[in-house]
Amino acid sequence: MRKLRAAGALAAAGLLLAATACSSADDDSSAGGKTRITVNCEPPKSAAIDRASFEEDIALFEKQNPDIDIVAHDAFPCMDPKTFDAKLAGGQMETVFYVYFTDVANVVKRKQAADISDYTSKVQGYGDIQPSVTDIFKKDGKTYGLPRTNYSMGLIYNRALFTKAGLDPNTPPATWDDVRAAAKKIAALGNGTVGYADYSASNQGGWHFTAEMYSQGGTMVSDDGKKATVDSPEGKAVLQTLKDMRWTDNSMGTKQLLQITDVQQMMGAGKLGMYLSAPDNIPEVVKKYKGSYTDLAIAPMPGSKGTLLGGDGYMFNKKATPKQIEAGVKWVEFQNLTPGSGANNWQRAATNKAPVGLPQPNLWSGATAEKDNKLKAQYANVPVDNYAKFQDTVVPGKLEPPQAQQIYSVLDGVMSAVLTNRNANIDGLLSDASTKIDRLLANQR
Repeated sequence: MRKLRAAGALAAAGLLLAATACSSADDDSSAGGKTRITVNCEPPKSAAIDRASFEEDIALFEKQNPDIDIVAHDAFPCMDPKTFDAKLAGGQMETVFYVYFTDVANVVKRKQAADISDYTSKVQGYGDIQPSVTDIFKKDGKTYGLPRTNYSMGLIYNRALFTKAGLDPNTPPATWDDVRAAAKKIAALGNGTVGYADYSASNQGGWHFTAEMYSQGGTMVSDDGKKATVDSPEGKAVLQTLKDMRWTDNSMGTKQLLQITDVQQMMGAGKLGMYLSAPDNIPEVVKKYKGSYTDLAIAPMPGSKGTLLGGDGYMFNKKATPKQIEAGVKWVEFQNLTPGSGANNWQRAATNKAPVGLPQPNLWSGATAEKDNKLKAQYANVPVDNYAKFQDTVVPGKLEPPQAQQIYSVLDGVMSAVLTNRNANIDGLLSDASTKIDRLLANQR
């Protein structure tokens, strides 16, 4: 989930023009007639190991491609929502620039990305990239970018608490009824143990409501993006399940208005049985909150009817020359789309004590997936069996809705009401939220 962009971002465009490096169009060549490209998303100096790996990759790539010169711009995060729109409007994006999946449609709509349709055939393994990912970068038969990572959400759970509660950690909950039953048994352990936790603040409640709607087979807005669809049987099922767990079963604890850091801390302390998230939460819980890879596992989204997916990738400056686009595509292929290379160099990752063997990113199918999975297995340093069911189960995914952050803000109120008020009226909450979301969607046109 992304933070809401600052309303005044466009006003900063003038300042950015002075502060940002020259646009791609000015970097066509360097000494010796090389094709020069600028790329962003270099790790900051504070992340010394990651930065060293990135610079090592640039050096190796330039050695393999002596006619290309890469100028890297460090960034943390890779894309700052507060400045992204201003840089885009000012034409100051790097030759190869980072985007969230949810930004792709807007960049294309504003005609700020180059068409790379003629270059994708040169990317080895491009045909093995999952269509649900490549389709994000396509519009009207043209392709405007390449993926870097992808994720989908599932059910993270604590195997140790499952065992302690008499549950089989190798058979995680498959439905929301199963989640409810397991949460009740885990909460019965006492000593402050919570069976299931959910977010309800800082737009994160609305984010999770969306994931849970998808898990019920529902949607957030109509296909044409003009009307809310939250006031539906699926929406009511989401809230009724939460209300039952919170007030009937007492399996969600008394502390509410939780955010992601609260829940990660509970999981790391061994006081939480389950919550929804993507696999990348697992190393966060271990690194920041002293969780155990042995105890942490992830299962498919309950019900397997749908899940929230996301990720990121790279697009190419519309001012880029054909040579720059070709060079940029080669770089993204090397750095992000080749098993054993760049960000997928699992041997180096294991040497650097980064987790190897997590089920995502999971970009490929076919022969490329087999090659990547074989390398991951060779250098795995986490318990891959804990993620097998998640990885082996295909769950259809959907992206965040349009006006996502504004919609999430509306639904925070719905989630917090259900989790803090025993007498919350589900029908009334969803009806009111639907009206507000309809207004937001009308104002975007």
